[in-house]
Amino acid sequence: MTKTLVLLVDDEELNLEILVEYFDGEEPFVLQTADSGEAAWQLLQNPENDFKLILLDRMMPGLDGIGLLRRMKGDPRLSGIPVIMQTAANSPEQIREGLEAGAYYYLTKPYRRDSLLAIVHAALSDAEARSALSRQLHQHINSLQFLEQAEFAIRTVEEAGQLASFIAHACPNPDAAVMGISELLINGVEHGNLGLAYAEKSRLKQEDRWHEEITRRAALPENAAKEVRLRYDRQADVITLRICDQGSGFPWQNYLEIDPERAFDPNGRGIALARMLSFSSITYEGCGNVAVATIYCDQGKNGEHLT
Repeated sequence: MTKTLVLLVDDEELNLEILVEYFDGEEPFVLQTADSGEAAWQLLQNPENDFKLILLDRMMPGLDGIGLLRRMKGDPRLSGIPVIMQTAANSPEQIREGLEAGAYYYLTKPYRRDSLLAIVHAALSDAEARSALSRQLHQHINSLQFLEQAEFAIRTVEEAGQLASFIAHACPNPDAAVMGISELLINGVEHGNLGLAYAEKSRLKQEDRWHEEITRRAALPENAAKEVRLRYDRQADVITLRICDQGSGFPWQNYLEIDPERAFDPNGRGIALARMLSFSSITYEGCGNVAVATIYCDQGKNGEHLT
């Protein structure tokens, strides 16, 4: 079994001992600990340490959790490691700051062992999905940059990933675009066509049964013919992606920004992160079952339009 190297960072020795105890008996984790932000940074600088996940205390003397997280996001080798921020600083403003600095998940102290492990498994699952998308992305040819118009139809989450990695090569920054395209397509499949509600997904993610339930719903007769359609259109300096599902829509206005109230859920940040990192803009039409995303062809590496 492949070992999963996890870094635990906290300036309180007792907190580190509790975290180590929480992971006791959980395969396939291998733990390293650091009692300060600087000590953690030194461990992260060692290329032999292939950390798959970091549990990071926010409030530490010297280099605190936010500072360490920002350093990591500035290093391409470290920027993709999922970080679970753990802290007693739980005001909406503090949570928003942590999420916007790049934390994938947020846990406020004290928390239960089962809550921690559910978030850990969800974070690792999401990271592996992103890694798989990146591997698929580089299998496609660069000639897609000449694509002007195209239409596609998919049915499954797996097909969403394949199409996202394909279409991303027609965008100016494929690595930035692929995650956002995948997010919108998967939303169309699971929430749109298969009717999976937000709370249901949260529960299934915590129970590690999300993929099983998506597969079950996709096989139901009433869903057999449902499709998510993507239209790609390049006009002058802007690419427009129009993604339409056959669902009843959702209150999309609530998901364009990172909401601190959802910081403790294993899902719910995808659209906001896609808008921030992958696209120049995202809007929705009708009841919310049509997403329209734009990418400026002179955009920067974080999806920002350069002026």
